[in-house]
Amino acid sequence: MDSDRVKLLGTWASSYTHRVQLALKLKGVEFEYVEEDVSKKSPLLLLNNPVHKKVPVLIHGDKPMAESLVILEYIDETWKDNPIMPENPYERALARFWCRFADEKLGPAVGMVFRSTGEEQKAAVGQVYENLKLLEDELRDGLFKERRFFGGEKIGVLDIVIGCGSYWLCVFEEVAGVKLVDSEAFPRFHSWLRDFEEQKEVKEIIPPADKLLEYAKGLHQMLMMMNQEQKP
Repeated sequence: MDSDRVKLLGTWASSYTHRVQLALKLKGVEFEYVEEDVSKKSPLLLLNNPVHKKVPVLIHGDKPMAESLVILEYIDETWKDNPIMPENPYERALARFWCRFADEKLGPAVGMVFRSTGEEQKAAVGQVYENLKLLEDELRDGLFKERRFFGGEKIGVLDIVIGCGSYWLCVFEEVAGVKLVDSEAFPRFHSWLRDFEEQKEVKEIIPPADKLLEYAKGLHQMLMMMNQEQKP
């Protein structure tokens, strides 16, 4: 096997897959993309991610690796041009911290808004607001103050992690009938997100809005039916 060959196993609707796609594009790394069917996982996926059995999986030569945050750091350390991780150790540590925040707090809160109703959904919306307020404060007064992106003038790892999921916010707003990103409450975050979405490489990897909306409507309907079935 060619030691420089790069293959990415992913799914079109996965924001975690989009993270890896975007990082590779920003780095100028050529790769083969393989679309996986999450309902019928391929032998290639199971062979290369036997622990979690999910996408994304990056295969570089004969070396497979899973988990998007791990893959992003591997990409940055393997292909040195156009770095996405900060050079300063403190800033690099903070970027890792906020990446974990996105995956462990912001993402789950948004997911709860999407799959809940009534008071439970209202509480989840409150959690999203609290998390976005923390990011707004960082963009306004913290380390990332007066920066175009979290990474500076160019997209960095934290932009990739938060951005490749934030475009779902407007889709979830429409499907769930809630408001999540208020330009008045979160002006810096709102401005950052619009700028992020306008970048050429981002436009190349984010699926069309109508396709995302159709997918989200189907998923939401299924989740609501499951909620009804679980009620006594």
